[in-house]
Amino acid sequence: MTEISVGRPMEMLLIEDNLQDARLTIMSLKGHKVEHRLTLIRDGQEAMEFLHQEGRFSRAPRPDLILLDLNLPKKDGREVLTEIKSDGNLQSVPIVILTSSTSDQDRLRAEQLNAESYITKPVDYEEFLALVDQLRRYWRQDVILPST
Repeated sequence: MTEISVGRPMEMLLIEDNLQDARLTIMSLKGHKVEHRLTLIRDGQEAMEFLHQEGRFSRAPRPDLILLDLNLPKKDGREVLTEIKSDGNLQSVPIVILTSSTSDQDRLRAEQLNAESYITKPVDYEEFLALVDQLRRYWRQDVILPST
C-alpha cells in the first residue's frame, strides 16, 4: 500500500557546519523518501537569525523539525538549543541533536531542555531514520490541510 501525501511537506532545518555530515543526513532523508523541504544553515548565529526571520531570512519558513549539531562556529549549538527552548514562539519545535559530543553533561542538558533525541556521530542512520519516521507520523497528526 502506498502512502498518499496530503498537505505540505515537513519543513526541516539542518544546523550543521560539516558539509560531509550534512550530505550524509540529506542523502539519508532522500533515500528514505521522507517528504520534506530542508534548509541547511552552517553556524549558530545564522540559525538564530533564520529562526527569528531576521534580515535576509525575513521570509524563512518556521521549521517543523530542527536537526542540530552542538559544535558550531559563531554561536555554539548548546547556546542555540538553550535560546530556542527559552523562546515562547520556538520552544515547541522538536529538536534532534546530531553531534560528535559524547559528553554526559551535553546529553543531560539536551534532556533537561526537552530535545526529542540525542544521537551521537557517526550516526546510526537506521536509528536516525526510524526517529524521523516517528516524528513525521506525529507531525502529520497536526498537519493543516489546504482548504478546498
